[in-house]
Amino acid sequence: MGVGEGGDEGLRRRGCSCTKDDFLPEESFQSWGNYVRALKETPTRLINRVTTRSLDSTELVEMKARSEHEMKKTLTWWDLMWFGIGAVIGAGIFVLTGLEAKTDAGPAVVLSYVVSGISAMLSVFCYTEFAVEIPVAGGSFAYLRVELGDFVAFIAAGNILLEYVIGGAAVARSWTSYFATLCNHKPDDFRINAVGALSENYGHLDPIAVVVMAGICILAVLSTKGSSRLNYVASIVHILVILFIIIAGLTKANFDNYRDFAPFGPRGVFKASAVLFFAYVGFDAVSTMAEETKNPGKDIPIGLVGSMVITTVAYCLLAITLCLMVPYKLIDEDAPFSVAFETVGMGWAKYLVAAGALKGMTSVLLVSAVGQARYLTHIARTHMMPPWLAQVNAKTGTPVNATIVMITATAVIALFTKLDILSNLLSISTLFIFMLVAVALLVRRYYAAGVTTPANRNKLIFFLVMILGSSIGTSAYWGTSDGWYGYAITVPLWFLGTLGIRIFVPQAKFPNLWGVPLVPWLPSASIAINIFLLGSIDKDSFIRFGIWTLIILGYYFFFGLHASYDVAKEFEKEKALRNDNQLKNAEEGGAVAEPNN
Repeated sequence: MGVGEGGDEGLRRRGCSCTKDDFLPEESFQSWGNYVRALKETPTRLINRVTTRSLDSTELVEMKARSEHEMKKTLTWWDLMWFGIGAVIGAGIFVLTGLEAKTDAGPAVVLSYVVSGISAMLSVFCYTEFAVEIPVAGGSFAYLRVELGDFVAFIAAGNILLEYVIGGAAVARSWTSYFATLCNHKPDDFRINAVGALSENYGHLDPIAVVVMAGICILAVLSTKGSSRLNYVASIVHILVILFIIIAGLTKANFDNYRDFAPFGPRGVFKASAVLFFAYVGFDAVSTMAEETKNPGKDIPIGLVGSMVITTVAYCLLAITLCLMVPYKLIDEDAPFSVAFETVGMGWAKYLVAAGALKGMTSVLLVSAVGQARYLTHIARTHMMPPWLAQVNAKTGTPVNATIVMITATAVIALFTKLDILSNLLSISTLFIFMLVAVALLVRRYYAAGVTTPANRNKLIFFLVMILGSSIGTSAYWGTSDGWYGYAITVPLWFLGTLGIRIFVPQAKFPNLWGVPLVPWLPSASIAINIFLLGSIDKDSFIRFGIWTLIILGYYFFFGLHASYDVAKEFEKEKALRNDNQLKNAEEGGAVAEPNN
């Protein structure tokens, strides 16, 4: 089935139906015979998808046309900045700060936030250039499809969806923790204990988290602009509460708490950094709103960079305040700030803090719901996921189907899974995706088909392998050794790889509106620090990450590969037919015009 005009008309006729053709309309799935033939062609089709790169124009025009209706352009830099603040400042700071200070970093948790903040800011720069140049709902999925090809984009897409589902679930469970504090209860008082039937990590069922996600779903499907207004009102209140925590908390500061500043050493600081990267997750959701932004060239850089600067400063001040108020060994793991105020004799303040935390987490959930639906919408536009998920509602201008599916998955995970499992797995997915986006930016700047010579292409590949290999080596050495000799090899290799791109590979493309400064150094540094932080995450989280990757690869080889291959081939045929018709019309026009000469 086509993806051009005829395919779109079919999509409109179906509306919101739920037939087979809404999910598997492609030629490979029209009969069992077709499907068997498609499976036999899997190696050929895989090579095609691995080596095929999309175009900016394809993402900006053809992909958007597959959603039935346009998303409404209603957002400004002001909306994006508050979306960024609302997306980021939530469960990470209000829950994980206490957990990591107590178990991994001590008062040096502020340094962990600095390291994570630097990594996040480098990633923000990379995302911003892409979002300005390719302002579509697909975010990093669209960027990777253009620069690294369909297959890499799909692997990233699976982890993007995992990132959003797990992130939303973690925040929803944290919402319950602070709600319990507000009601003078412990979090488990509001959870159903099913440890006998389920394991300890999955046996504390959280029905409040499910109810919260249902409310977020209603808000997210109604209106993006309405969600924006609600978000920045909630975020302003949230900022006021944060200012109260810092000012009031510092009046109770005890500098003796900082005498043992880094009790777990540098390893603890970096281990906490890897987990606390979770606290910065969310800004990538803002990049998915580029399609609904009035002036992407101006609004996206101000909105993304501005919100990240505000967030990083707020995180560091909050971390300092918490550890000055309470010795790190006495920090409460579920609601650290609320209990800290109670510990220093300001019990009344814990209610204000809990209410502010709830507002912040609600903003995070709302922005996450808006962002994750737009990712899924763009992935479905390529038919790597069922095209039913790509439909945009005519009345609300929002992707209702994708929103409901993603929030349902988030609610199910939130019902069962503990926060520490969620935060570690989330950090792996996020760091992996951010590393790929930085690689994609280097490819975008230094490789263009028809412009870059084969010799320069091979140099770029060689130096990228040096950067990736040395970064992996640094991370592996950090995770397995307490020495320093390995760094004397891996760090110079990273430097030489980056320098090699700077000196020996000419830039093939320059940004039109806004670009990352100091290329290739900043993207290369982003690759190195993201991979380095991966080395501080526990083994069990990598096992879960590996299992998820196998699951999405299974889906890709049996469904996504063949659906996207069929659609791409149909699009090529339609494009060739349009070109032939245009040529024929031009020739006919010339023949008619000749006698008049």
